[in-house]
Amino acid sequence: MSALPTPVARPRPPVDAAETTARPDPPVVRGDAHGTEREGLPSGPPGRDASAADVLRRCRALVRPALVDAVGRLHPWTGEMAAYALGWADTDGTPDPGGSEGKGVRQVLAVLGAEAVGAGAADGVPGAVAVELVHTFSLLHDDIMDADALRRRRPAVWKSHGTGPAVLAGDALLAQAVTGLAEARNDHAAAAVRRLCGTLNALVSGQAEDLRFEHRPWHGPGAVAPEEYRSMAEHKTGALLGCALALGAVLGGAPEATVTALDRAGRHLGLAFQAVDDVLGIWGDPERTGKPVHADLRRSKKTYPVLAALADGGPAARELGALLSSSRCSSRRIDDATAARIAALVEQAGGRAAAHEEAHRRLDTARRTLRATAPNPTAARELDLLCADLLDRAW
Repeated sequence: MSALPTPVARPRPPVDAAETTARPDPPVVRGDAHGTEREGLPSGPPGRDASAADVLRRCRALVRPALVDAVGRLHPWTGEMAAYALGWADTDGTPDPGGSEGKGVRQVLAVLGAEAVGAGAADGVPGAVAVELVHTFSLLHDDIMDADALRRRRPAVWKSHGTGPAVLAGDALLAQAVTGLAEARNDHAAAAVRRLCGTLNALVSGQAEDLRFEHRPWHGPGAVAPEEYRSMAEHKTGALLGCALALGAVLGGAPEATVTALDRAGRHLGLAFQAVDDVLGIWGDPERTGKPVHADLRRSKKTYPVLAALADGGPAARELGALLSSSRCSSRRIDDATAARIAALVEQAGGRAAAHEEAHRRLDTARRTLRATAPNPTAARELDLLCADLLDRAW
């Protein structure tokens, strides 16, 4: 058996490193899992003129010390891979100020979930750390299952460190997510762990269905219907966003009815998120997505725009179905010309418009639910800002 790499110091990320676009220097954050000291950052929620970026920045700065502490509790080797996956460091553990961390929507939802029910932002931090670790774990494993070589314009962990190590790093993140939440200094930690574990089961079910869809035909008996895809997406994507909001509410001591309503709102948000992601997977700008154009089509992935286009039944849908079932698409890797033609047919058959409509419909439902549920008007307004900002990812 080969020796493990020499242990390295606990990974320390750059504070709120740049994401996909340039932005002002973030505030300095100091502290540990039980408290923070923030310079240049308001102590409470931002004012009425705050933007979605302000909300994201504030909540992420609050969560950062606890997230760093959680990653630092891992074995040095898995911690190094986790820091790379989170965009904090390069492959050898050196801090990478230019690494892309993503927006951190799930951790932000957990903080806002606590604030929405009248609790303090700090009450939601253990839930925020848990969902961020679970999300990162799921990305590591998804990239392996989907054979995606890139993640946020860098080699995926399984490409940079190897498949076995990437699996192990994902397992370590999952274990730490549950352990950290169970050890939270909060009277409702046990209830939070139960909810997180239920979500993990949903995530596995959603991923199982997604993988099974790859072996089902494009049309005819056994074809995947748009309704089946929605169910899969709710488990694979919506469940964790719903859990994020719900964990904040649970840790904030909210009644079960409020927790359930916030979970439902998060699930609708997740379905909207998936619809947007599906659009980006076909027509997204590689500079923004970090993946090649037509990436999902090249893998013959069954996504909402394609399934909605096939369900249209018109001439473009029939040509699309014939092309997808032809020898040109018999492998999981489709050439450039074929992928471009599929994308054009999907758009002609209304698949892109259907995905837009699905995203708007789900976002509207999420926003109505949040407005009716969140007793804290400031948190409700900030959640509304995040919902609106979601659409800007694709159009």
